[in-house]
Amino acid sequence: MKNVKHILLLLALISFTNKGTSQETNYQITDQNGRVKLLGVINKDGLMKPPFQSWYKSGFNSYQLDMATIASFEKELGNYTIKVFMGTWCGDSKREIPRFYKVLDATEYPEKQLITIAVDYVKPNYKKSPGGEEKGMNIIKVPTFIFYKNGKEVNRIIESPVASFEKDMAAILSGKDYVPNYSNMPVLPVD
Repeated sequence: MKNVKHILLLLALISFTNKGTSQETNYQITDQNGRVKLLGVINKDGLMKPPFQSWYKSGFNSYQLDMATIASFEKELGNYTIKVFMGTWCGDSKREIPRFYKVLDATEYPEKQLITIAVDYVKPNYKKSPGGEEKGMNIIKVPTFIFYKNGKEVNRIIESPVASFEKDMAAILSGKDYVPNYSNMPVLPVD
């Protein structure tokens, strides 16, 4: 029976890889320990479905926005693309992702400029996605929010904001000095 589960898991991963990645993927999998997780490129819709909706909606609804700070950068935000690496299994992601999406909703940020990638926690795929989007990205902690302007990385928020999403994003988008958490960690070799 255990081998059948492994074979089904392998077939599901192969099927996912053959589909390619799109914002509508929301690839849900149940691992050998019975934990349900999303993997690969996902969107908010996937987070708003069971079993993720309880922590997502709670975190989203309870976060109090700093509208004054949002007003200082909301027009500029549209000039950036954002790539997010997170884990639906990760406590920090469960806390920070709903807050981040609430800030984006308040700014009416274009969803097509956001790529959210759910990574795994099981070895040997720890902090990896089925599509390999994390390769060369130096993803040490999740969640990681990477801001790009004109295709070049400007800065990132690592694991959690230093002050708040609103204040950290205002600093990043204004070009002020911003040093994210864990910025002193070594760069990982590209695999």
